[in-house]
Amino acid sequence: MKTVVFPLAGNEGLAHTIARGIGAEIGALRVRRFPDGESYVRYQSPVEGRRTILVCTLDRPDDKFLPLVFAAAAARDLGAVEVGLVAPYLAYMRQDRQFKPGEAVTSTHFAQALGRWVDWLVTVDPHLHRRSSLSEIYPVPTATLHAAPAISAWIREAVTNPVLIGPDGESEQWVGAVAKDAGAPYVVLEKTRRGDRDVEVSVPDVEQWRESTPVLVDDIISTARTMIETIEHLKAAALAPPICIGVHAVFADHAYPDLQTAGARRIVTCNTIPHASNAIDISALLVAGIHSLS
Repeated sequence: MKTVVFPLAGNEGLAHTIARGIGAEIGALRVRRFPDGESYVRYQSPVEGRRTILVCTLDRPDDKFLPLVFAAAAARDLGAVEVGLVAPYLAYMRQDRQFKPGEAVTSTHFAQALGRWVDWLVTVDPHLHRRSSLSEIYPVPTATLHAAPAISAWIREAVTNPVLIGPDGESEQWVGAVAKDAGAPYVVLEKTRRGDRDVEVSVPDVEQWRESTPVLVDDIISTARTMIETIEHLKAAALAPPICIGVHAVFADHAYPDLQTAGARRIVTCNTIPHASNAIDISALLVAGIHSLS
């Protein structure tokens, strides 16, 4: 029988595109809350004997996790031959060790809990800081996809005379890869520390970039503090207002308007998390990831 794709709330657009890309059907899944706050999940399309794919990006994960687990468990109970998960943004990746005594290593615990109910996972640019791959914590096959080529393609098409800006040395590898594919130069801000609270930040060869369009690129825009700080440094160097690009549009609290107010010329994100800033489509990437696990 034909594969069936079920979007959880807020994931409908991406799920429909994925379904078309893999030649699957879109299924109907009802999720609501009882008055006491508990979740109700009901499949309104058959899953028995079918390959079943759930699409659920996992920003603000605490409200999404239980409905997702119940949907995956119910699909198994109802006879699905396989239950896969497409989570374009994967939560609980930052706490990957104990920073203070007594802390929960939530990335591991979350992976174990989620991996119990799905057969495979497809995601985009998870925050692998101190881990080399998701296989270190996830007990199921995973496809880790990278948005850099899509971002580079967007820059080539949409930005005139770009120069990519890395806020610090840690960003150089990521910014350099995007710049290379975009056919654009890049620079990394230089920091000179004179004391614990005295740090001077400058743009190398600043005169060379006066006529360029600065482009800031990061994987996750959460509080946006790094980008806002970088914009201030670019202002001080009298460079043009930058375009700010992020893979994942988390935008905690007032981060989005704060970034606009700081002076971003434009804010652009991939559609891993639905947001008004989405301009880079990664659905073809997700389709390729699904095929790689078939």
